[in-house]
Amino acid sequence: MDIPSHDLERAVGQFALLPGIGRKTAMRLVLHLLKWERKDVDAFADSLHELAANVRYCKTCHNICDGEECQICVSAKRDHATICVVESVQDVMAIEATQQYNGVYHVLGGIISPMDGIGPQDLEIESLVARVKAGGVAEIILALSPTMEGDTTSFYIFRKIADHTEVAITTLARGVAQNDQLHYTDELTLGRSILDRKPFKS
Repeated sequence: MDIPSHDLERAVGQFALLPGIGRKTAMRLVLHLLKWERKDVDAFADSLHELAANVRYCKTCHNICDGEECQICVSAKRDHATICVVESVQDVMAIEATQQYNGVYHVLGGIISPMDGIGPQDLEIESLVARVKAGGVAEIILALSPTMEGDTTSFYIFRKIADHTEVAITTLARGVAQNDQLHYTDELTLGRSILDRKPFKS
């Protein structure tokens, strides 16, 4: 498809970089933006600039936040002795939506996937081990997607903290379907899986 404008071509190319967005969808989105008033386009662009400039990752759990630590980590109402280990920020949002969990989180930033070139050193695993070594942790919930990569990551973490016998290591009940992504699971099933979690077995 010939695009009659260099600026239009550039904008389409940028939108097409987003996951799940092909060039046809990118073109539709860009043409839609052209119908907006200039002030609305400027506000849209400013929000992206501010997102890149201001949003940080919590120094404790690696969740997205505006300051040094996220609202969950600084809350006195949360159970800081229970840490739920998840792959992504989306998983934190999914679990929070169930309103069935009152502990804190640890976001790995991915899962071990040799096919994608992702190893343990690329994830926030050592910072999790450091939190356990610091003491005060009673339970680690391995809430990773029930895929081969998720199970591999869970087993690796289990081996890293297994010596800390004072820490219970649990995993979600298998109400979550095999090979499903955690953040796509419905709230009822995910909430029940958290409540019915069981000891992790290697």
